[in-house]
Amino acid sequence: MIFGCMGLGGGWSSGPLEAAQVAAAHEAVQTALDSGISDFDHADIYAHGKAEEAFGKVLAGRSGLRDQIRLQTKCGIRLPGAGQTGWYDSSREAIIARVEDSLRRLGTDRVDTLLIHRPDPLAHPEDIAAAFEQLKDAGKVLRLGVSNMSADQMRWLQSALPDPLAANQLEMSLYRSGWLESGVLVNHPESAAVGFPHGALEYCQANGLELQAWGPLAQGRYSGAPGAAETGPDAATAELVSTLAGEKECAPEAVVLGWLMRHPAGIRPVVGTSKPDRIRACSDAERVARSMTRAEWYSLWVSARGRALP
Repeated sequence: MIFGCMGLGGGWSSGPLEAAQVAAAHEAVQTALDSGISDFDHADIYAHGKAEEAFGKVLAGRSGLRDQIRLQTKCGIRLPGAGQTGWYDSSREAIIARVEDSLRRLGTDRVDTLLIHRPDPLAHPEDIAAAFEQLKDAGKVLRLGVSNMSADQMRWLQSALPDPLAANQLEMSLYRSGWLESGVLVNHPESAAVGFPHGALEYCQANGLELQAWGPLAQGRYSGAPGAAETGPDAATAELVSTLAGEKECAPEAVVLGWLMRHPAGIRPVVGTSKPDRIRACSDAERVARSMTRAEWYSLWVSARGRALP
């Protein structure tokens, strides 16, 4: 699994980082490490940069930790502000500047992986490639990946890169299962309602890109989140998840993530909660994935769909 650091830094306010938020980051990171997680996912926009800043405080206070973990960050989204709408910027200059800012906040000389956060309609693949080559030559970025890109967009970007893309981070979960629907519903009327880019999963598998899933816990709708539905497909799926958790002697979160990790694509969930108890609840996911039967896997998916497969 990967620990998603979007919850660090005290939310999306523009105020300064506080000592309590740094203390919470220390606890969350230690819990992730204790749960066997050594990969940490950031983005320059998370908490307006305070997520990276809080993590940098953690690194500064723990000698040797940087060499024991892998760091990943993303760039390419510009948040709204000062009368300017939000926009995407994957220009060469912006990528280099944003990475330099991230390294400063993280207090490190390198990130292991840089992801382009969203497709930028004004981007030139040669610009992205040039930025990556400059950062790689300086030892500041080791690998380049993408987030929220289709197969054609990955192919387009790869055409300008000397190195293979390393990863694609996409929204995938038991609730957001368009990544499965896009393949299963080929030649079926329901396929028109599927927004997930068909072929993205297969492109990653065929070309060795690591698949990372953001939002894998679906905001806890199947694992006891406050306000979860008491009736309907969500409630029925939550009950099934709870039953399987009892049988497998694990937390419901581990069942939800284990279902995702059971897929042969080797999907790596990016666990975005910063609550220590929920991080610990995810720790059995790999064991659950190995033990989950085909019948259990399909039962969960059909339940979450709320209707039978075609």
